[in-house]
Amino acid sequence: MMQTQRQAYEQQQQALTQSGQISGSLSFNGTLTKEDEEMSKSALSTFRAKEEEIEKKKLEVRERVQAHLGRIEEESRRLSTIREELEALTDPTKKEVSLVRKKIDSVNKDLKPLGQTCQKKEKEYKEALEAFNDKNKEKVQLITRLMELVSESERLRMKKLEELSKSVETIR
Repeated sequence: MMQTQRQAYEQQQQALTQSGQISGSLSFNGTLTKEDEEMSKSALSTFRAKEEEIEKKKLEVRERVQAHLGRIEEESRRLSTIREELEALTDPTKKEVSLVRKKIDSVNKDLKPLGQTCQKKEKEYKEALEAFNDKNKEKVQLITRLMELVSESERLRMKKLEELSKSVETIR
């Protein structure tokens, strides 16, 4: 850090020299003039003040970062707690859903043969119903034919009776 401060001081000195604030002229005997010395002290105090300001800002930033980290850690703990609660909530539901699905699969397995049996019985029922209806139609036709025959028979018998009755009357 000391070396960094020295480098920063040298850079500041160069900047001041370039801007014309420090002449940097030495007397012939190699000592700084009083004016140069005051400017040097002024630059040094300015440098130190800026260095202190930088340190203060660094501390402020470090404190803000620590505060943010504290909040982040707290939020992380809260999220972890929420995740644990969610996992605890989904476990019983998951087991129950799994059981219900297994029961549905079992019922589906039972329904398939029952459905096939039902379709078979329905087909048999339709065939039996059709046979019943066919026999019923046949019965109706036979009854109709019987009635026609009985009517015809009665008519013929009545006719024969009338003829016999006329024959008996003519014999008398």
